[in-house]
Amino acid sequence: MSQEVVLSIDIGGTFTKVGLVNREGKVLDKIVFNTNAQNPFSNFMEKLKLEAEALIFKWNDEIQILSIGVGAPNANSYTGQIENPPNLKWGTITPIKKIIAQTFKLPVSLANDANAAALGEMLFGDAKGMKNFVALTLGTGLGSGIIVDGKLLIGEHGTAGELGHVNVDPAGRMCNCGLQGCLETYASVTGIKRTVFELMAERCEDSLLRKINFEEMTGTDISDAALKGDIIAMTAFERTGKILGSKMADTVAHLDPEAFILSGGLSKAGDILLKPIKTHMQKRLFNVYKGKIEVLISKATSAQAVLGPAALAWLELKHVTHAE
Repeated sequence: MSQEVVLSIDIGGTFTKVGLVNREGKVLDKIVFNTNAQNPFSNFMEKLKLEAEALIFKWNDEIQILSIGVGAPNANSYTGQIENPPNLKWGTITPIKKIIAQTFKLPVSLANDANAAALGEMLFGDAKGMKNFVALTLGTGLGSGIIVDGKLLIGEHGTAGELGHVNVDPAGRMCNCGLQGCLETYASVTGIKRTVFELMAERCEDSLLRKINFEEMTGTDISDAALKGDIIAMTAFERTGKILGSKMADTVAHLDPEAFILSGGLSKAGDILLKPIKTHMQKRLFNVYKGKIEVLISKATSAQAVLGPAALAWLELKHVTHAE
């Protein structure tokens, strides 16, 4: 008897992950490929169709695909479009929901990638049982998904929760979005790389990172160096944690969440990132919140990034079933 699954598509600025996920959140299989976000969207769709069809074909006799869940940067679940994405060079508007539905002949649920990640944590992950929390995805950029009273906060225009674009410094780093001093230019894999290169220009200490160029450097390179006691890497994490922790304290004042759940490439640094975040968040918290807000690293591996869009699809199916 075939197993009911959803096809889950997680589109990132660097990688796209596609998986087959059952109702319990088990990832039966998945594939990863380069988004190549600097190329036209039509190139991406050709690659997605090829990769997804190969995955489906492999499991064809054992599964029944009910729908598709898609998480993408700057995706608007009201309009079904990706709108003004800073890290995808596909133009101002991409009607992704319609195009994917036409390509695969299946119903599609769409959300901002960080919103999808928050739903994945609530349904299958570290936030099971939580009703108020914020999921932060620290990857190429910084995404956030906000759950209030057990529901995803979408906002009036479908774009609530863009914490990556709150301001850290009006005279700070230029962001791909066109603003200056956005949080994601400091607290993301791209942001910490910029901090590392600033530190290497300012200071003379030896560092394992001096022999890696900007394009090739990864968040893992920086966290590995920090774990080995590399002073440049450790200082970069301290600066990043201070900035992110202080902005998380601002978010607590707005939302009073139970917890923040961090995922994405930068979160893999674990305590090296977590300690300065907690220290500086506590320092900036209004007294009534002190000692009450948890900061957790998601246990989901990068392979489980598909759980977010899968949760979106399963919740939509449940909603449709109940409506009937």
